[in-house]
Amino acid sequence: MARMTIDCRSMPSESGCTLTISGEQDEVLRAAAAHAVDVHGHADDEELRSALRGALVESGALELEQGAFVQLIGFRTRRIEEFDEMEEAWTTEIGADRTARWAVTGADRNDPDRYVQIVGFPDHESAMANSKHPATTRFAQKLRELCEDDATFEDLDVRTVAVF
Repeated sequence: MARMTIDCRSMPSESGCTLTISGEQDEVLRAAAAHAVDVHGHADDEELRSALRGALVESGALELEQGAFVQLIGFRTRRIEEFDEMEEAWTTEIGADRTARWAVTGADRNDPDRYVQIVGFPDHESAMANSKHPATTRFAQKLRELCEDDATFEDLDVRTVAVF
């Protein structure tokens, strides 16, 4: 079943609430109704549930908005399977301290053994906290050992996001 999301910013509200809830549809509806009653003072009735169902959207794999921060990491390796294992180990090691929200690793069709990873963060400060974490420091050292040359890094402040 598709992951669903409801965002308070998409609902009429005077409070300016920014809560977003994602999960299975039934879970999201239950949590959103409880939030609407507890925080916004709504009655949990069919009118509320109908409005909430209408505000549900299928979650995109990548969520990004203006003000976010994206890092592009270019690297060359003949050992991409080891990279995948390292990334999985890093995710486990950093645990709840991870501030990266998502990552995409792409293989260059025209240049074998060249890869680009795009990593999304809520903002620059979150990215810097992630970079300073000891688990990330260890991951970066292992990446240097795995690569055939120095990895490149591009730091991007997100200006606009278009969904097509």
